[in-house]
Amino acid sequence: MIEAIVNSQKEFFKTGKTKTIAYRKQLLKQLQSELIKQEDFIVKALYDDFKKPEFESVITETAIVLQDLKRTLKHIDKWAKPKRIFPSLLNFPSSDFIYKEPYGTVLIIAPWNYPYQLALAPLIGAVAAGNTVVLKPSELTPNTSALLSKIIKHVFPPEFVTVIEGGVDTSTQLLNQVWDYIFFTGSVGVGKIVAKAAAPNLTPITLELGGKNPCIIDKSANLKLAAKRIVWGKFVNAGQTCIAPDYILIDQSIKNNFYNFLKEEISKAFTNKPKTSKDFARIINEKNFNRLTEMLVDQNCIIGGNHDITDYYISPSVIDQPSLDSKVMEDEIFGPILPVLAYDNINTIDTIINTYPKPLSLYVFSTNSAQAKQLIKQYSFGGGCINDTIIHFANHRLPFGGVGNSGIGAYHGKHTFNTFSHIKPVVKKGNWLDITLRYAPYKGKLKSLKQLLNWL
Repeated sequence: MIEAIVNSQKEFFKTGKTKTIAYRKQLLKQLQSELIKQEDFIVKALYDDFKKPEFESVITETAIVLQDLKRTLKHIDKWAKPKRIFPSLLNFPSSDFIYKEPYGTVLIIAPWNYPYQLALAPLIGAVAAGNTVVLKPSELTPNTSALLSKIIKHVFPPEFVTVIEGGVDTSTQLLNQVWDYIFFTGSVGVGKIVAKAAAPNLTPITLELGGKNPCIIDKSANLKLAAKRIVWGKFVNAGQTCIAPDYILIDQSIKNNFYNFLKEEISKAFTNKPKTSKDFARIINEKNFNRLTEMLVDQNCIIGGNHDITDYYISPSVIDQPSLDSKVMEDEIFGPILPVLAYDNINTIDTIINTYPKPLSLYVFSTNSAQAKQLIKQYSFGGGCINDTIIHFANHRLPFGGVGNSGIGAYHGKHTFNTFSHIKPVVKKGNWLDITLRYAPYKGKLKSLKQLLNWL
């Protein structure tokens, strides 16, 4: 069945219908209308999947998608239009252009942590660029995935866009097909499987992965404000965010004061009983719950540390000075657990950060501008902030993506359209003049060539 769906999309792409911008806009407008109608149902599906708070569902899922659609519809004509480029004098006379054309049939594999936004944001860009799309949502969020399938079926013909639900076997079958582009968001381990599947056909890919994102706090930082912003960035979606701060590196002299502010801000956000708070999500499933609670064993948990498997609840938790070889420091946490490591000199920061592969994000809290800029320049990471967390994701003008182990490629706004477009350069040569220098025979022309190149 999967092979038949993919072949149907490939044949539809060959008809050239998706290359018509008016057709793309028509369906994107229909999608916009449908998503507005379905917003309350989407919010409910997200709550049913892992008790995602309504406010978080809007600010991190539905609002982002609707803004993305609105922006795309406004700018698609401009983005798709051939761009005139200043020509090379070596080609005089000529006119140079960049054309953007769709790759063809693309596969989008979406994750479970933001199952709505991280499925539809790349899909919107892929459709806007003129590709046919197979979307594979996460099986770990069945309510959201089923609703996505219903919405897509209502808006798009299946030969243009279709949703295929299922688990690992389905993903494996999909990766066995020949695609023109693959877009994957998820773990580093599965990202490597996707890259391996793409390699035999040299299929271009975007991999949006993760990593251990450091958050550095120096002694000049505004600690109260830093704690407030870190609590929000770390514990939104119960810490199940790829760009959440993964661990804190803080100057030894201010660590205890920082803990006081952390306790205060966690209490303000989620009350003294976060389990009863309607603003705190749950862990996605038992497997992830068990993985996270193992990280709490034998640790000095100075805040939180409570959990309940019957509700997949883990409280906002802060661990003081875990060992670098402990479970909590082995890999990306992806949950509401925040390790804090103190440093007494800059070399300690360097040693710890360089223990891990390049992260998806890095954060610095400091009022020392020179120090903050130096740290940002010193380390390689996907994207980050000075004096805040995760907000770089909110600016559609900024490309979002990783580097090295944290990902390949980037998207957001216009960058998403470009990601799903082959950038095709074209030179239109004039016929009214033909400079003969380049043509054989070359005898006696070398000196003139060197003079021309020196002049250019």
